Amino acid sequence: MTTVRITRTALTRGTLAALSGLLAGFASLTVAELVSAAVRPEASPVTAVGGAAIDRTPAGVKDWAIRNFGENDKFVLQLGIVVVLALFAVVVGLLALRHRRTGSAAVLVFGAVGAAAAVSRPDSTGAVDALPSLVGAVAGAVLLYVLAGRLTQSRAVAGERPESGWDRRGFLLAATAAAAASTAAGAVGRTLNGRSSQDAIASRAAVKLPAPVSPARPIPAGARLRVPGISSFTTPNDRFYRVDTALVVPKVDANSWRLRIHGQGVRRELEFTYQDLLNRPLIEREITLTCVSNEVGGPYVGHARWIGVRLADLLKEAGVKSPSRGGPADQLVSRSVDGMTLGTPVEDVMDGRDAMLALGMNGEPLPFVHGFPVRMIVPGLYGYVSACKWIEDIELTTFDDYDPYWVKRKWAKRAPIKTQSRIDTPKPFARPQAGTVVVAGVAWAQHRGIDKVEVRVDDGPWRPAQLAEQDTVDTWRQWSYPWKATPGGHTITVRATDATGEVQTEKRTRTIPDGASGRHSVVVTVD
Repeated sequence: MTTVRITRTALTRGTLAALSGLLAGFASLTVAELVSAAVRPEASPVTAVGGAAIDRTPAGVKDWAIRNFGENDKFVLQLGIVVVLALFAVVVGLLALRHRRTGSAAVLVFGAVGAAAAVSRPDSTGAVDALPSLVGAVAGAVLLYVLAGRLTQSRAVAGERPESGWDRRGFLLAATAAAAASTAAGAVGRTLNGRSSQDAIASRAAVKLPAPVSPARPIPAGARLRVPGISSFTTPNDRFYRVDTALVVPKVDANSWRLRIHGQGVRRELEFTYQDLLNRPLIEREITLTCVSNEVGGPYVGHARWIGVRLADLLKEAGVKSPSRGGPADQLVSRSVDGMTLGTPVEDVMDGRDAMLALGMNGEPLPFVHGFPVRMIVPGLYGYVSACKWIEDIELTTFDDYDPYWVKRKWAKRAPIKTQSRIDTPKPFARPQAGTVVVAGVAWAQHRGIDKVEVRVDDGPWRPAQLAEQDTVDTWRQWSYPWKATPGGHTITVRATDATGEVQTEKRTRTIPDGASGRHSVVVTVD
């Protein structure tokens, strides 16, 4: 009986030691959250470590995460970080049961990692960013030391061995108090961090977009097909795809926002406020955007009506000349408030296309997730070289002198959008009834336009689809094809031809390094 009692006691103490580690980890995170409210939300350890993990993740793994998790990829990453921290906390809790000081000191490793990640981020404001992780780790280490002491402190109890006489009551009281205090600290920290974004939210709510001096022409009635299941011509803001590396969506106060233009070939450095841009002549354009991570037939393409300032006009005011006119800079590097860098060919920005600094999207100020207060858009280029969100800096340089974020990770320096098409309906593995089945979808080749879409069923001939009216060469184009479906399994394939005569290739390539290629197919069974 004595042996059984000791074994159960040891098991109980081991379980509580693991709980001690979890409580210490929880305290570290919540105290760090509270301190980050006095520094900045981006300096919290989960955000900082998550950002560092994203920066160091191979491009192929990032692409896999986007493909499999979509816009939930950041949540999955944060969840993974929390799970790893929980396992680490359990280990140090068990370690502290036998080596109290060593286990407690191990918690400081967590703080060191978080601090190093915070100060190494591109948007770091300096050593102060290390404070949340360090203070949180100290709090966690002290708590673990106290809790481990309750588990290892022996009391003289008649008839019991020393290891069975640990301070149960003291442990439970300390653990309960720690859990309550940590929860309160986390709640206060989240509240304060939420309040820090209120100015940004208020600044967006106060924006009234002026009427553009160059409005977009009305979308032709024939540009929208009435086919159930087809993508709407205009993508609502809340359904527009989002692909970026920001774990915390930047909320920037438009009243304090500034944009600087500088670098090679700039005769006069310029700085603009948000109001400066609102006061300038604005253009309004229909433009379809595509992410380079979009697989063949994928969802990361969307269309919106954008309003903003011509980027070429700002560059000309700064004295910038395109390379074809003798300018020394061939790359425009845009920087986001979160440290992201994108590189865009200067020639493409200044060749007459509607490259802009966008202020509005589908009739309202940019949503925060899509770049408020200002983002860049260059039609015809994949987003990673053209669509910098939360932009605050534009530097003129050369492709030889500087590699931006994605280029350092083996993506191509220049990335014109490839001619692509997608079947929206019927869906893969659908079971339509025999008879006329409308096959429909969208095709895009921004800044070239779509001239033809063809559909093939199984190994049959290519048949021309009916094209909706084209709005502009910068927008996608809807199409449909009435298929006389016969019973059985069938493979439906689509291909597009752009206005230059280039036919969408059947050669399948990965998204890395400059976008996926191939033809989209769906398999259906006709009943």
